[in-house]
Amino acid sequence: KRIVIRKMYGIPLNKKVFIYGGNLGKPQGIDFMLKCIHSQQKNNNIFFLVIGNGTEYGKLKNYYETYKPENMGLLERLPKEDYDVMVGACDIGLIFLDYRFTIPNFPSRLLSYLQAKIPVLACTDPNTDVGKVIMDGGFGWWCGSNDVKNFHTTVKNVLSADLKTMGEKGYQYLIDNYSTEKAYNVIVKHRMKD
Repeated sequence: KRIVIRKMYGIPLNKKVFIYGGNLGKPQGIDFMLKCIHSQQKNNNIFFLVIGNGTEYGKLKNYYETYKPENMGLLERLPKEDYDVMVGACDIGLIFLDYRFTIPNFPSRLLSYLQAKIPVLACTDPNTDVGKVIMDGGFGWWCGSNDVKNFHTTVKNVLSADLKTMGEKGYQYLIDNYSTEKAYNVIVKHRMKD
């Protein structure tokens, strides 16, 4: 399935693929995302796949059409089934949140990456704890979403990591912390206190 879905959408088979899937709006800090992608334009070992739509999609489309980056793909949407297969066919999940956030935000796309057994690179504001969860869980990396240089360094670290083991750790973290049974037990426990 991995090979078939990559071929179907023109995703290279011989590169580490970083996938971002979801909303492309102001809260995701699209300007920073573009700076990060642009900083890697000469890196022939990686490929960025951005799938989604939103108010800032036009910025990504304009960048894509202007620079024609060879290591980037942009899709406005995929059928749900294809998207789920595509996430599993990629190597690293990306999370972006605007650095100016002052209220903690925990993006749900993390769950689809964990379910697909791929590690996560989160570029966020310092107020959300998603980066801490990822780092403490041993299934990914974090950098501030205002530091392109740190992103560049982090990508180097990603390329030398054992992605399979980290993806397995992420999947186990999902089972241990976000399963339906776990959520049920937390809710029941708190209801019993009332």
